[in-house]
Amino acid sequence: MSALHALSAQLAVNPLDAGSLLGAFGALGIAAVLFAETGLLVGFFLPGDSLLFTAGLLCTTGAHGGPHLVLWQVLAAAVAGALAGAQVGFLLGRRGGRALLAKSRNRRLHEGALRAEEFLSRYGHGRAVVLARFVPIVRTVLNPLAGALGVGARTFTLWQVAGGLVWTVGLVLAGYGLGSSVPNVDRYLLPIVALVVALSLLPIGLELLRSRRAGAR
Repeated sequence: MSALHALSAQLAVNPLDAGSLLGAFGALGIAAVLFAETGLLVGFFLPGDSLLFTAGLLCTTGAHGGPHLVLWQVLAAAVAGALAGAQVGFLLGRRGGRALLAKSRNRRLHEGALRAEEFLSRYGHGRAVVLARFVPIVRTVLNPLAGALGVGARTFTLWQVAGGLVWTVGLVLAGYGLGSSVPNVDRYLLPIVALVVALSLLPIGLELLRSRRAGAR
């Protein structure tokens, strides 16, 4: 019966909820989600930022009210998923990223592609690849788009590794540091995760505002 209950819990997992994903799949779920979000166009809706931060929190608070995660396992899974996903996305883009994107009818995905192109033209290849890690949807689309636009493989690999390490390790350790310094922080887990999600969406909001002002001019 316990195996049946475990299977039922996994089938009932909410892919948009970081806590649900971590409770069902643990560190392996982190690797899978980050791989899909950064390497496959279908993963643009997945909660990468909140997943990393929540995982860091649960390395210290899991024993109180959630799954208990081990810090080194979380870091290893996060880095592996993010770096492998970005590289696969780049290779898919080399083999037909534009065609894959054209088949999608999702408006948010196409808006993300436009922002990704703006990133590449405004910041240059290296900075764009790093900065895209911190912008939802853009980090999904930019990797295959970089491959489709002919960004050099060596340049892309160097900067996606640098950006991936800063993004994953930084967010996990931020969550871990907060969980270690604030007693019973798991009581405030939902509002904290909501704040992280809001902050992760802030660059998109600022970018849209800038675009509208430029259009008005």
